[in-house]
Amino acid sequence: MEQARPATAADVPRLTELARELRDELATYRGGGLWRTRDVEGEPLDAKLEALLDRRDAAVIVGTIDDVPVGYGVVVIEPLRDGSCIGVISELFVEPDARSVGVGEAIASAIVDDCRVAGCTGVDVVALPGHRATKNFFEEQGFTARAITMHHQIGEATDEESDAPDDVVAEADGGAG
Repeated sequence: MEQARPATAADVPRLTELARELRDELATYRGGGLWRTRDVEGEPLDAKLEALLDRRDAAVIVGTIDDVPVGYGVVVIEPLRDGSCIGVISELFVEPDARSVGVGEAIASAIVDDCRVAGCTGVDVVALPGHRATKNFFEEQGFTARAITMHHQIGEATDEESDAPDDVVAEADGGAG
């Protein structure tokens, strides 16, 4: 059965493996190289995931099939200038063999519920432009575009970015990023 639950310290080794898989997968998409170097935590991932578990303004959610962790999501609650707050999903990933069975949906739902309880006015997540499955997944969960980030490359693109697929269609429940 597919479920989502808050992560514990015992989950950190598996979450670290999944986080590395997410970074490797998304690095192959358009915008993924810059995402990997700018927008997500780098090594040591285990220490950074452990630190998130102790934060009151963050949640790490584990997605499971029959109690085996196969995915995870990370959300941080950010205060806004008007005194309200918004949840920002920095990572949501389900390993490829466990996609399209409801694990990603369970993780996303748990994150939105956590943000609702925290008093957030909304939840944001970034989908890379070449990862249509991620965009479609989040739209199916009730997310809509509110901004588009434009980028102008200066100098040569990295090998990852120059050869990255422009519009790859993969299965839903892919990584956020």
